[in-house]
Amino acid sequence: MRPLSARGLLQVWEWGESQHNIDRALTLLAAALPDIPLEQLAQLSIGQRDALLLNLREQMFGSQLTSVVTCPHCGDRLELDFNVADIRVSSETKSEEILSMSVADYQVWFRLPNSFDLAAIARYLDPAIAQQKLLENCLLEANYKGEKQSVQELPANVVAAVSERMGEADPQAEVQLALACPACRHQWQVSFDIVSYFWSEINARSQCLLREVHALASAYGWREADILAISPQRRQFYLEMVGQ
Repeated sequence: MRPLSARGLLQVWEWGESQHNIDRALTLLAAALPDIPLEQLAQLSIGQRDALLLNLREQMFGSQLTSVVTCPHCGDRLELDFNVADIRVSSETKSEEILSMSVADYQVWFRLPNSFDLAAIARYLDPAIAQQKLLENCLLEANYKGEKQSVQELPANVVAAVSERMGEADPQAEVQLALACPACRHQWQVSFDIVSYFWSEINARSQCLLREVHALASAYGWREADILAISPQRRQFYLEMVGQ
C-alpha cells in the first residue's frame, strides 16, 4: 500500500465527488493498491476493506483521529480524540471463507458481506428490507431438518443469529465507540464510519491544495503539476513568501 501523493489525492477527490461512499472506498483503495484489480478489492469483506482504509488513513494523516459528537440527552458537544489502534480490530476470517452455524433445527451456510452486496442494497431505505436483501445475497444454503429453506422462510431468531455471527466474524465492519457525556453523564454508543470520516479529510485537504495551487500559480505562473510536485514544506515556504 502506498500513500497518495498530492496529485493522486486530487485525482481521487475529483473522481469520488459524485460517488456513493461505497464507491469512494474502492476508489481510495484502488489508488493506493494499483496492483490489485478493482473487482478483487470489491470482494473483500467490509471489515477487511475498512482495515485497509484505516491503514491508508494512518499513512496519509497520522494515527490520531478527532471528531465532534452531540450528546443525545442534553445536546452538549463533545470532542473525541482517539487513536487508530483504539479502533483497529483483528479478524482471522477470510472474505471468501464459508461460514456455517446451527440454530435449533436450522443449518445455515453463508459468507461475509462485501462491497458488491452493499451496493446491491443501497437503494433500500427500509432497514428491514435491506437486511433481508443482504442476507439473500450472502446466504449460500439453509436447511430445516434436511429440507432446503429460502431466506423468507427463516424465522426471526435464525436471521438474528446469522447477523450476529457475521458481526463476530468481521468485527472491523462495525466499530462502536462507547461515550459518556461529562455534562449530564449520559452514556451511549455511536458507530464510527471510516469511509465517511476519511473522505471528509480527503475533501478538506483537496480544497486546501487547490487554494495553494491558485495562490502560487497566480504569483509565479507555475503549472498545477509543478506546484503539486513540490514538497509540502517547500510549498508552505513559497506560500509564506507570497503572503508577505
